[in-house]
Amino acid sequence: VTTFKMPEDFGSVLDKQVIGPTTENLIKSDFPVQSFKPKVQIAFQRLPGQCPRKTEVERRRRLYLTFDIAQLLANKGIDSNQLMPRHHDPDNMPTIGEKRDPIFPIYLPLKIFDNDEYDCRTPEEWISLGLEPGSHDRKPVPGKALLPTDDLLGHEDPKSQKLIYKWTDVGVLDYDKETKLYLVHKTDKNGLVRDEEGRPILNGGITPEG
Repeated sequence: VTTFKMPEDFGSVLDKQVIGPTTENLIKSDFPVQSFKPKVQIAFQRLPGQCPRKTEVERRRRLYLTFDIAQLLANKGIDSNQLMPRHHDPDNMPTIGEKRDPIFPIYLPLKIFDNDEYDCRTPEEWISLGLEPGSHDRKPVPGKALLPTDDLLGHEDPKSQKLIYKWTDVGVLDYDKETKLYLVHKTDKNGLVRDEEGRPILNGGITPEG
């Protein structure tokens, strides 16, 4: 009878039984799986010999993961840190040798150049990617945002000359139709979107308390 006696730490015994590599996604994430899937205009039912829809979706997902917006802009000679307009500083006017225009510095916000004519999804569709089947809680959607490295000064004076702007991994929480702005939250070092108490941020940060 003692042959069938279960060990008390049965979980540790299973952990030691590593058979080989697994295809299971072991990375913990606060983002839904479908939020990483690209939108493709392909029929669900395909003829024999044609590329299946799931295969095309996976190919594009892997292709898009290889793109880095900071690197793509740098290849075109664009410094991402200079995309944000700053306060005029007459004491530090660039010289002609620096090949920068001292008379007309960058002063136009990026939203003037926004063009959503060719966007594959509407803002509402992007936000809805955070809804998982069978769940009433809307999770964040992964994205990139040009944000200052200093959060405190960035909130006080976004156009400060001292700020350094970089493309940062964020979770998109909500969208405002009137201002056409997204509410985003920086991810932590583990790529998670958590509040100050370490809890996942759901439904745009709105809690039952308000």
